Amino acid sequence: MSELRQTLLSGSEQMDLSLKDQQTEQLLSYLELMTKWNKTYNLSAIRDPQLGVKKHLLDSLSILPYVNDDSLLDVGAGAGLPGIVLAIMKPVLAVSVLDSVGKKCRFMQFVKTQLQLDNLSVINERVEDFKPKACFGQITSRAFAEADKTLKLTKHLLCNNGRYLLMKGDHFSQEDIQGVSMTPYKINVPGVSDDRFLLEIQLG
Repeated sequence: MSELRQTLLSGSEQMDLSLKDQQTEQLLSYLELMTKWNKTYNLSAIRDPQLGVKKHLLDSLSILPYVNDDSLLDVGAGAGLPGIVLAIMKPVLAVSVLDSVGKKCRFMQFVKTQLQLDNLSVINERVEDFKPKACFGQITSRAFAEADKTLKLTKHLLCNNGRYLLMKGDHFSQEDIQGVSMTPYKINVPGVSDDRFLLEIQLG
């Protein structure tokens, strides 16, 4: 078994997630494509695939238990994290990944085609200009902006009873988030020493 596969499988096991063979293949293929494109397009600061498994794949997988089946938007998706990982893991979930940078969207579109992710939509727009036909039940982001800025820019996209799932480091406690119902969850990501949190937020 390859070292990357071993790291992915043992990490997910520690998080009580079981991956099907096809999901494992797709996740590793996605990372391989990211590593390849990264040489030309600078999609991520992480160049080492082993680190990529931990800081990209396992980090994105860590929020899976909190994701329900409502349509999901990943804002400022970059190379597709966590949106593409969630689309791989939940084939019946409608996932939209949005980014304003063309090269990142071209990469995500390439991944969609290569991995045949029919439940994934790639949107190349600025979030404040995006006017979808229907609202989203869940909005997630990993490295987009401070929480209050994310809420301001995206509240027109969230359904009335929808919720945010924002991935944050430990500095989130210094952010000014008011007038919302917020539950922070501490997330443990195997092999990642930084403190990770998921903020589940519902608007007042």
